[in-house]
Amino acid sequence: MIAFVSGPVAALGPELAVVEVGGVGMAVLCTPATLAGLRVGEPARLATSLVVREDSLTLYGFADDDERSTFELLQTASGVGPRLAQAMLAVHSPDALRAAVAGGDEKALTAVPGIGKKGAQKLLIELKDRLGAPTGGAGAARIGAPVSLSWRDQLHAALVGLGYATREADEAVGAAAPEAEAVVAEGGTPDVGALLRTALRSLNRR
Repeated sequence: MIAFVSGPVAALGPELAVVEVGGVGMAVLCTPATLAGLRVGEPARLATSLVVREDSLTLYGFADDDERSTFELLQTASGVGPRLAQAMLAVHSPDALRAAVAGGDEKALTAVPGIGKKGAQKLLIELKDRLGAPTGGAGAARIGAPVSLSWRDQLHAALVGLGYATREADEAVGAAAPEAEAVVAEGGTPDVGALLRTALRSLNRR
């Protein structure tokens, strides 16, 4: 098991960071919020979880050990793989997820792309005795908060973290806005990762 990686950030992408560890570049999949806190050339320490498949080894990275532990616990529920677990943490903090499960907050779980009403009901049952009680951290206050209210801030921070100037980030957020607003108009929650890819395409077309 690789518990964490530590070293300078060699590169950043829409979904991953490359951290140099002993002369080796470790590609680590992260949420947009985690990526937004990283800067190329600056040191970083990410808690990690290695997911082993027959044809791949994938390293997922997290801001702290609590996120990593929650990521692994979420996958003990049937139907929850690493991608969905990561999506849940992209929308809610670990404590917000604990509060959602403890309070039977179905709406909070359906805010996660890929989780419908029936899936949320099933997860509430399966995770009730696994995640534990909320610790009372700041993340608990975010429970049920629509991600659509902050997708602009998350996207802007991610672009700046990738090295783009504030003006460029502003323009790219504007280019991705129609896509996000269309999702909101249909009652959905914008996927910041998808919006980041749209924003990057607009910058690359210059």
